[in-house]
Amino acid sequence: MSLQDKQPMVGLVDEQAGPLSISEYERHGGYTAALQALSQKTPIEVIELVKEAGLRGRGGAGFPTGLKWSFAQGEPATPGYKYMVCNGDEMEPGTFKDRYLIEFNPHLLIEGMILGSFAIQAEKAYVFLRGEYFDAYSALDEAIKEAKAKNYLGKGIFGTDVNLDLRIHSSGGRYICGEETALLNALEGKRAQPRSKPPFPPASGAWGRPTIVNNVETFCNVPGILRNGAQWYKDLGLTEDAGTKLYGISGRVNKPGLWELPMGTPIREIVDEHAGGMQNGFKLRGILPGGASTDFLVEEHFDLPMDYATIQNAGSRMGTGTMILMDDSICPVDLSRNLQHFFAQESCGFCTPCREGLPWVEQLLAKIENGEGEEGDLELLDQNALYIGAPGNTFCLHATGAIEPLQSALKYFREDFEYHIKNKTCPYKKKQVNH
Repeated sequence: MSLQDKQPMVGLVDEQAGPLSISEYERHGGYTAALQALSQKTPIEVIELVKEAGLRGRGGAGFPTGLKWSFAQGEPATPGYKYMVCNGDEMEPGTFKDRYLIEFNPHLLIEGMILGSFAIQAEKAYVFLRGEYFDAYSALDEAIKEAKAKNYLGKGIFGTDVNLDLRIHSSGGRYICGEETALLNALEGKRAQPRSKPPFPPASGAWGRPTIVNNVETFCNVPGILRNGAQWYKDLGLTEDAGTKLYGISGRVNKPGLWELPMGTPIREIVDEHAGGMQNGFKLRGILPGGASTDFLVEEHFDLPMDYATIQNAGSRMGTGTMILMDDSICPVDLSRNLQHFFAQESCGFCTPCREGLPWVEQLLAKIENGEGEEGDLELLDQNALYIGAPGNTFCLHATGAIEPLQSALKYFREDFEYHIKNKTCPYKKKQVNH
C-alpha cells in the first residue's frame, strides 16, 4: 500500500513546497473521484457509498456523514437553492488540523465539497474560514481559481450538467461560529448566535434553505472513499471506526505536531512514538483528548485507542482528536481557570447559565488560585457546574463543553484544589520556577 493509500489526506504533502498545485494533485489521481461520480453515479449512490464506508464527522460530534447528507437529499419542499457549507472556523484551543489541510492540500477539500454538493444536489457552496487563517485563505483562494480555470467549478463542471459555485467566507472571529447554526447566522450577515432547533439545517439552514454543514477534515475523507471504495476505507481503521484521523498534540513533548494515523491508534503510541515522548523532567498527568472542551483523561486511560466509542466510555469525547497535554509542572487549578476565561469570553451572551455562569466560575477559580479559597467553594463549584453544563439549559452546547474540563479536573485532581484552599498558595509556582 502506497503512502497516499495509507495517508489519503496528507500523504502527498510536502511542507517545504507549500500548497499542492492542481497539476501535482491531478498527477496523483486528484479529481478523478469527482469526474467518475458526476459522470457515472447518481447522488443517492454517492451517499450510500459514504454511508457504507462508515465516515463520521471529524469536527467533534462524530455524526455519520452519509446519514447527514441523506437528510437534504431529494427535492426541497419549496423550489430554490440548497447549500453545502464547510466549517473551517477552527477556534478550539489546541486544534490546528483543518488549517493544515487547507494550507497544504486545498484541492482535496475542494474535491470533497464537489462530491458532497453533488450528493445533496446543491449548486451553492461556502467555506466558512477562520478570519485569522491568512495563509489558508490564500492557498484556498488560489486553488479555487485553478479549479475554475479547468471547469471543475462553475457551470457544467467536468463537462456534465452539474453546476457548483464555491466561495470563501471569512469569519469575523468568534468561537461560537463553530456551532453550525451560529455559523449560518454569520454567513447571512447576522449576529453569530445559535438558533433554536428544530428546525435543523438540513431542513432550514442558510437563508431558510436546506443546508449541510461539515468539517474540513470530513470533506477531505470523501475523495478517497469514492476513488478506492468503502471496504478500503473501513480497513484503514484499527477499531470499529473507519478511516484515518488527523491526531495532534500540544504540550511538553519532544515533537508536538499533527499526524494522519489509523482511527483507533492508542493514545500512548501517539504521545511516545509520534510526538517523541515527554520532554526530560516532565511527567504526563492528564490529557484533554479532543481539544479544550473535553473531559480530562488520566494515567489509567493512556493505553486506550483514540476512537469515538472508547473515549466516550472512558468519560470524555474524542472531539477534534487534537490533544492538549498537562504535565506535572502545570497547576490544574490555574489551567481550569485559564480555560474558563476563554469560554466565558467567547459566550454569545444569549443564555443566562452561559452568560452569567461561566464568568462566575472563572472568578471563583481565580479566587482559589490566588490563595483566597474558602471551605465550601469546591462543593459550590460542583453544584453550579452541574446546572451550567446540563444539556438543555442553553440553546447550544457551549456551556456544556466549557464545564466538561472543569468537572473532570475536580474529579481527578481534587487534591490540588483542596491544597490551594487549605494552604492558601499554589504548589506549582515553585515547580515552574525550578523547571
